[in-house]
Amino acid sequence: MSWVNAIIQGVLVGGLYALFACGLSLMFGVMKVVNLAHGDLAVVAGYVAIGVITVTHIPVLWSFVIVVPLMALLGYVLQRTILQGALDRSVLATLMVTFGLSVVIENGLLQFFTANTRGIGTGLALVTGSFSIGQIQIGYLPVAIFVIAVVVLLGLQYFLSATRYGRLIRAVADDKEAAQLAGADYRHVFGIAAAVAFGTVALGGIAYGMYAQLAPTTGTDTILLFAFAAVVIGGLGSLWGTLLGGVVLGVAQQIGAQISISDETLAGFIVFLAVLALRPQGLISRGAQS
Repeated sequence: MSWVNAIIQGVLVGGLYALFACGLSLMFGVMKVVNLAHGDLAVVAGYVAIGVITVTHIPVLWSFVIVVPLMALLGYVLQRTILQGALDRSVLATLMVTFGLSVVIENGLLQFFTANTRGIGTGLALVTGSFSIGQIQIGYLPVAIFVIAVVVLLGLQYFLSATRYGRLIRAVADDKEAAQLAGADYRHVFGIAAAVAFGTVALGGIAYGMYAQLAPTTGTDTILLFAFAAVVIGGLGSLWGTLLGGVVLGVAQQIGAQISISDETLAGFIVFLAVLALRPQGLISRGAQS
């Protein structure tokens, strides 16, 4: 039963990795941008949620309603200013810009919040509660996060396939010059895609703050690595691939932890390297519209 439990826990934590990864995958699929500040932005969302809860005393779950739109607005503004300027020069310039943004964010968080770890809603029944299936103990929070990840991916799939801006995003991802000739402002469309990506990473950041402890360095040494691994395993630009990649990564980590707790992270990255070697396009690779 311990191995069954490890697989179940791995599948559930894969939902959290999918929340991290879907925004990263969307930005790459649409703009061919690998956002090295992705994890730090998730941490920013978590800290903003902590600040909002502390100042307004609203329930923890209501912080999503405030923080996600704020992060989406930040994504649009950053894309139309800093990121678009870098894209106009070269894709390599975006790596340098997002790396610099990551350094600035991490050091800013260290300056204002110190290196102390913080959690979100640590006293909530949703965070601490669990239920049993036979001998297997399952937490409410991992289940809720997995359900949210599936709902978010379904929402993104609907948005990309059935809405005007979703179709514009797909058209610009396929051929931005042709879309511009048809009257689409690809810079504005990029901004919309960035807003969606930042909104999803905000969800992931707040969820992680409820699942574990946030620290200023969490974005680069944990979230970005796991998000990138999930995207590569699932397939760059594939939304549903991020869920599959997250689940594969989570299961590999939990099986590694079952063998030895020190092998948890190592096992996940062994799978990551194996996928890179054997199927570098990922398990699913269908482009941004998939």
